[in-house]
Parts: sequence; C-alpha cells; structure tokens
Amino acid sequence: MSKHIIFTDKAPAPIGPYSQAVRFGNTVYTSGQIAIDPATGNIVTDNIANETVQVMENLKVVLAAENLDFRNVVKTTIFLMDMADFGEVNRIYGSYLDEATAPARETVQVAGLPKGVRVEISMIAMG
Repeated sequence: MSKHIIFTDKAPAPIGPYSQAVRFGNTVYTSGQIAIDPATGNIVTDNIANETVQVMENLKVVLAAENLDFRNVVKTTIFLMDMADFGEVNRIYGSYLDEATAPARETVQVAGLPKGVRVEISMIAMG
C-alpha cells in the first residue's frame, strides 16, 4: 500500500507543509480545516455559525474529491478556542450529519488556532 495525496481547488490550498487529505488504503485522513473561503482566500470570522459552515463546506469538498461524503466519516476531532461556542458549533456540525451514521468524535478547547480562527475540524473517513 502507498499513500495518495488528495488535493482539490474547491477547498483552501494548504498554508504549510501538509496536504488537504491523504488516502492510505481505504482510509482518508483530512487535515484540519479552518474557515478559509477558497474562492477569495479570506477567513470567515464574522460569527461562529458562519465560521463553522465554511469549515464544514471545506471538509465536504475535500471528501468529495475522493467520492466520499459525511456518511463515510468514522472519526471527527473538533478544536475550539472557547468551549462556550460548543452549542452553536455542534448545531451546525450536526446539520451536515445523519445521526444514524454519525461518527465518533471528540471536542477539545485549545489555547490557539491558525490565523486567529475559533474552530478547526479534522476527519477520518473510510471508503
């Protein structure tokens, strides 16, 4: 088996030495996505709801580059700057998933995230 680097111009280009995602066998590991609008390169930070929507949209197109969707996700990690945002992030995140096929998940508060964003999400998918 060898790893396959995943790239789509529909998601933000990496801002460092990493890939948008990597496939190894049947498993796809996404890098953490933040709320960068791929069309403009601007960060969406007007509110946590819009920021979370942009993160989920970025993840959706990265998964789609491998013909996957959120039903294929088996594990999610959510990083928050402030756990007070958990309810709103969880509401938006949940609107993209079917509870019957929802992945395992952890959510952690962190001391800082790239570019001053408030949420970053990474996923592991099978397919």
